[in-house]
Amino acid sequence: MASPDPAAALLALDRTHVWHPYASMNDPAPTRLVTGASGAHLELADAGRVVDGMSSWWAAIHGYRHPALDAALRSRVDEFAHVMFGGLTHEPAVRLAARLVEVAPDGLERVFLADSGSVSVEVALKMVLQAQRGRGRPERTRLLTVRGGYHGDTFGAMAVCDPVGGMHTMFRDVLPEHVFADRPPAPGDAAAVERWSQSFRALASAHAHELAAIVVEPLLQGAGGMHVYDAACLRVMREVADEHGLFLVLDEIATGFGRTGTFFAAEAAGVSPDVLCVGKALTGGYLTLAAVLCTDGVARDLSASESGVLMHGPTFMGNPLACAVALASLDVLATGAWRADVARIGSGLATGLAGCRGLPGVADVRTLGAVGVVQLDHPVDTGKATQAALDEGVWLRPFRDLVYTMPPYVCTDDDVARICAGVAAAAAVA
Repeated sequence: MASPDPAAALLALDRTHVWHPYASMNDPAPTRLVTGASGAHLELADAGRVVDGMSSWWAAIHGYRHPALDAALRSRVDEFAHVMFGGLTHEPAVRLAARLVEVAPDGLERVFLADSGSVSVEVALKMVLQAQRGRGRPERTRLLTVRGGYHGDTFGAMAVCDPVGGMHTMFRDVLPEHVFADRPPAPGDAAAVERWSQSFRALASAHAHELAAIVVEPLLQGAGGMHVYDAACLRVMREVADEHGLFLVLDEIATGFGRTGTFFAAEAAGVSPDVLCVGKALTGGYLTLAAVLCTDGVARDLSASESGVLMHGPTFMGNPLACAVALASLDVLATGAWRADVARIGSGLATGLAGCRGLPGVADVRTLGAVGVVQLDHPVDTGKATQAALDEGVWLRPFRDLVYTMPPYVCTDDDVARICAGVAAAAAVA
């Protein structure tokens, strides 16, 4: 009698009991079993060694089993794995907060350590709402954002995601109704930027009396459609926020730590926010951790609200293991090697994906930093596209009408070429 296949047994249990993201339990999509990972590669039980074109949802920027990050975890776990952050503190959290202030845009001096990107957005929204109350403006309870945005899957975050074209439309009737401007135009069209600017300014002026803040992803909208927009639009948002007494909240969860070619995407526009959300690559993809940074002004205004304190406190806030590995990740970034790597990967993606423009059903091809996107004129057949990429030795996770990649910065030129072949194969069958 043949011995049972351990991989098949695990996958059977997975299919029966494990609910994966954006998946049905009645008819679950196939999952692949990861048996190992190193550098920019995953080992899959059914496909062998493949290049990870997704950086584990954009987080594993240094790849897997990075020696410096591994060492940071091992060293910290010998001290203690976790303590509550209420009334206590510890060195990794303190040093991480100080380091984030050093690398953040000017003016951001206060740091709240959160559990995940979505939670950091929730905290940021609380911050600006409480700060407006502290300013004596409790009627300012709505937020101004743009179409095409995505900020997370928790309730406050869902409310500032696109309510029509986003993935949370079924919840529209139970979410707060905020104010949505048109999606900012793509770079390079000055006339379109001017038209958008006039419309945005008019909308903000009409609702200024009830608005607390502007909340956007700078330059690159992530899960809302991987749309790249003109940096001039971000400068307009800063001007509008200042004109009407609004806070500017920038969600750099997907774009932070070099992904778009500058350390933070907002740098390309020369803009500093009042509140900044970071996550994903903060720990190099090792552990869940996010942070919310704000100005002294936001902190003072918030502290003048009736509660006097920020009404949020996650159980695992400031986890020492996560903070230690985040510090190690920032040390790796501090060498500056990421700049050349992102530029090299970006060049490889621009060249390697150019041929996709001639494929049937392709509507657009765009790149920004270490991001490559092939947009189709129809929804992706995820199963077929994923398998086509795997046949080329690449792991991708297409969604909606997009086949895209955000590779680890440690990818070689050969890895990038393989990723481009995988994207092209996926787009051709999707």
